[in-house]
Amino acid sequence: MSARLQESAWSEYESPRYVPYTLFNFREIPQIHNLPEEKQFEIEVVGNVLPFKTNNYVVDNLIDWNEPLVDPMFILTFPQKGMLKKSHYDEVAAAIKNGSDKKTIQSIANKIRYQLNPHPAGQMEHNIPQLKDGTKLYGTQHKYKETILFFPSQGQTCHAYCTFCFRWPQFVGIEELKFASKEIDLLVSYLREHQEVSDVLFTGGDPLIMKSQILSKYIDSLLEADLPNLKTIRIGTKSLSYWPYRFLTDDDAGQVLALFERVVKKGIHLAFMAHFNHPVELSTKAAKNAIYRVRKTGAQIRTQSPVLAHINDDPQVWADMWQRQVNLGCVPYYMFVPRDTGAQEYFGVPLVRAQEIFRDAYQNVSGLARTVRGPSMSANPGKIQVLGTVEIGKKKAMVMRFLQGRNPKWVQSPFLAKYDESAIWIDELEPFSGKKFFFEDELHQTLGINGKSSKKRRKSHIITSINNVKSSFEDRIGPRHWNFKGKFP
Repeated sequence: MSARLQESAWSEYESPRYVPYTLFNFREIPQIHNLPEEKQFEIEVVGNVLPFKTNNYVVDNLIDWNEPLVDPMFILTFPQKGMLKKSHYDEVAAAIKNGSDKKTIQSIANKIRYQLNPHPAGQMEHNIPQLKDGTKLYGTQHKYKETILFFPSQGQTCHAYCTFCFRWPQFVGIEELKFASKEIDLLVSYLREHQEVSDVLFTGGDPLIMKSQILSKYIDSLLEADLPNLKTIRIGTKSLSYWPYRFLTDDDAGQVLALFERVVKKGIHLAFMAHFNHPVELSTKAAKNAIYRVRKTGAQIRTQSPVLAHINDDPQVWADMWQRQVNLGCVPYYMFVPRDTGAQEYFGVPLVRAQEIFRDAYQNVSGLARTVRGPSMSANPGKIQVLGTVEIGKKKAMVMRFLQGRNPKWVQSPFLAKYDESAIWIDELEPFSGKKFFFEDELHQTLGINGKSSKKRRKSHIITSINNVKSSFEDRIGPRHWNFKGKFP
């Protein structure tokens, strides 16, 4: 039997107690002794900068400990040396080896974190909505007309962390980087004022880390408000993959399923936005039964994932994953591109290659799996899909279009970029003709930003991100002394 899927101790009817593993106790994982000490030290170094958390279900059921260093689920949940620049890694490693105290190591880590574009796509400075009386709704984001994101404060952690996660700033202990709110009444007021909003997305972190009693307070407030414009409640979650017992044997599993049923009976569509990054996450009996139970409530499970180097950058992996999802009654929804934050350089796949992976996988699944869209970048202007490449005269061009846009009129509008086989993000691309993409002037005018070229914007995003975080945080709690030591490249 493989070292993965040790289901003798795990079933869909009874589970061992949930045991989280973090930077402070990961060396207690029995299987970790299969790793050389050098690898364990690398986990410690990177885990001091990027968030690290896993649990006993992931460790026992999803990772192949016969070959952990190349196992996709190990790389997905355990920090890897290549996730940091060499200079950053060396600085943290030296501090640990020299016996520096926690405060010193944290200071070094924070300096590095602010260089990793902690809040991409303008989410800190451009997406925070406000009521007509000027009250800002911190802990919410409203970028696209129909959908508002809500970050319940008790849901800003996860059963385990994905190493690629673009929400990593939620988990590193820096308050000014967090999105979180308990103000569900303000959200209700905002929905009353904005009849164009039809969808509320509960996100995090993972909202399903919360006990059902707490989650119910948030969702029942929306149901009791009888908002005529509220058509869909979405819940973004990794729980089906990292802790399916949330719906099987947890003390309040029945209550959370009953909450889902309440939403559906109210006539509101419940979209369960499930994150699956590899087919093995769908392979356990617990995961399959959890999917069955969630679907039985009337909720619809839609699945999404970024395309990730070292994890799933293979069309056969995607075709297998999509087909398994359809077989289990789920709806493939999105293939994303890793956002320009955190460990993007480690996980990023060139856009040209990402589109080829999507195309080849799409060609090898049935029509029921072809509900999926991608590869898509959730960038500042909107969700941009890479459609493929074409030859125009003697030149190659990349064809893209908006699936969502800050201006809804951009949606479904195709545009061309110069062919670049190494680019992994929109800011690295140049227009095929002219100096700007068609949306840039309007974007700059709408957001009140300077009309720099995309490449110049990319070079300057570090300092811009710091300044925006500083401004937003001081707006919330008043002026604060900020002191960043060291130089930013």
